[in-house]
Formats: sequence, C-alpha cells, structure tokens
Amino acid sequence: MIPIKWIILDIDGVIIGEKVGFNSPDPHPKVMEQLRSLHKSGIGVSLCTAKPHFAIKSIIDGANLNNIHITDGGGVIIDPINKIVAKKKVIDARLAQEVLQMYLNNNIYVEFYTVDDYFIQAGQKSSITKDHVHILQREPKTLASLSTDSTDYEITKIMPIAKDEKDRERLTSLFQPFAGSLELSWGVHPVALPLQFGIITAPGISKKQGAIDISETSNIPFENMLAVGDSTSDWQFIEMCRYGAAMGNASPQLKKLVLSKGKDYSFVGGSVDKHGLIDILDHFQPMFGIDKDKSSK
Repeated sequence: MIPIKWIILDIDGVIIGEKVGFNSPDPHPKVMEQLRSLHKSGIGVSLCTAKPHFAIKSIIDGANLNNIHITDGGGVIIDPINKIVAKKKVIDARLAQEVLQMYLNNNIYVEFYTVDDYFIQAGQKSSITKDHVHILQREPKTLASLSTDSTDYEITKIMPIAKDEKDRERLTSLFQPFAGSLELSWGVHPVALPLQFGIITAPGISKKQGAIDISETSNIPFENMLAVGDSTSDWQFIEMCRYGAAMGNASPQLKKLVLSKGKDYSFVGGSVDKHGLIDILDHFQPMFGIDKDKSSK
C-alpha cells in the first residue's frame, strides 16, 4: 500500500457549491470538519484555485490548513496562516498596462490582482462587481485609471470578465497579440453563471506548475499525493499524483481520465451538494494510515 501524505483540492465544485448559505460562499460545516480533522492527523491539505488567498481565508483559517496553497491559478504559492509567500510570479509591468488598456478600450470589465488585494477602475462598478464580491468575500479597491495606476503595483493576475461563452470568444480573440508573452485560461463559478472569468498570468503559470511547487516545497513526492477536481482542466495536476478522484458533478471526460489510473488509485465520489468529498476521503481512508475515529476527536 502506497500511503497518502498530501492532498491537493480544487475548490469550486469540489468543496464549494452553488447553494448560498449551504455550501457557498464557504464549504458545508461537515466538509470543513473533515478537512480540519484530516489535517490535524498530519496529512497536508493544499487548496488549488484561481482565486487569491484572501478569498479562501475563511476555509484556511477554519480548518487550520497551515501549509502552502496554490492561488491565483498558480501565480502565488502561499501559506497565509504563517505569512509565508513561497512563490510569487509577477506580470511584466508594461505588458500588464497594455493588456488592461486594451480591455478598457473595448469597454470590458477587468480587474487586476496583487498578492493581498484586487482593483477595478472607477466607473466600472456593476452587477458583475456584486457577483464577484460574493465569491471573493472582499470589496475591490478603486483606481482612477486602472491601466495608468497599475505601474505602482506588483500584479500577479489580470481578470477580464466575459458576459457569457460567446463573449468569452471575443475577449480571447482580443488577447491574441499577447498570447506569446502571457498565459490566458478561463474559469466559471456556479453562483455567477453565465459569467466567464479570464485568468491572465505570467508565462509558465498553471495549476500543474503549482502542484510541482507544492511537491518541491513540502518534500512530498507525487507518489504520496491524492488530487481531487471537477473540471477537465484539473487533470493537469491530478494526472501527476498517484491517487486521483473526481466529484459526481465532474465532467464526464475528467471522470474517465481519473478512472484510467486504475481501481486501486482512483474514485468518483458524490456531487458537491451531497458532500461528495467526504465519500472520497472515506474511500481513501486506509491509505492515510490513520485511525478515522481517533482523527475525528
């Protein structure tokens, strides 16, 4: 039996769902208790998200996950409890300014992020802002000119927000001149659909690279890791781990990829709204090498 010593968890669709007050904006208390007990027993638990660390502070603090996490899509690797920034990849200031101005010129809602804050331009506050405040649990700071003032900050992520999938195609097309210099990926959040969230980072940044950073920083090989996700894009870090799991609400393609690891190393749990992560943790309990009853005390 190959023991599991570390878990990497996607957040939205895995521990956070779309039922406001039930599992949004924070996980259900039953899921939080499982994370807290597992980490207390000595298993590392890293959250993996495109969100900034302050948007998941309540989860990290509530479960006392005092180890490093993948935030900003891999742009920031951080342990907020111990105030350790293990990695911070900053976007070139000139490129950041050009991208921001390009989207603003096209009347597109856009934000930029530093390690500890996020910013919008005066006059852009709208219903999109309200939706995002629910997700991030923090109001943005407002600047007179987002592009001009951006040079005063170390930017880790730029986030243009499309109105729907069709609008996402337009925003992606506008980004093409920067494609060789920056990375662009897309994400969604169940409580904000049909909005599409663009994730622009420095070159080489991804959740996969974030997982590599977790392994190197923790000195835990992928052989001893379990990763859990719900979207096909999560396969980029699940694939590297010996153990993989998908939620019941995961895409059919991810479920198929996860199960390709073989029955001893894979599992598909229930949906996020039925605490599917608990199914997964219970399934892999023997590989944690801990007594479940003792770990819950």
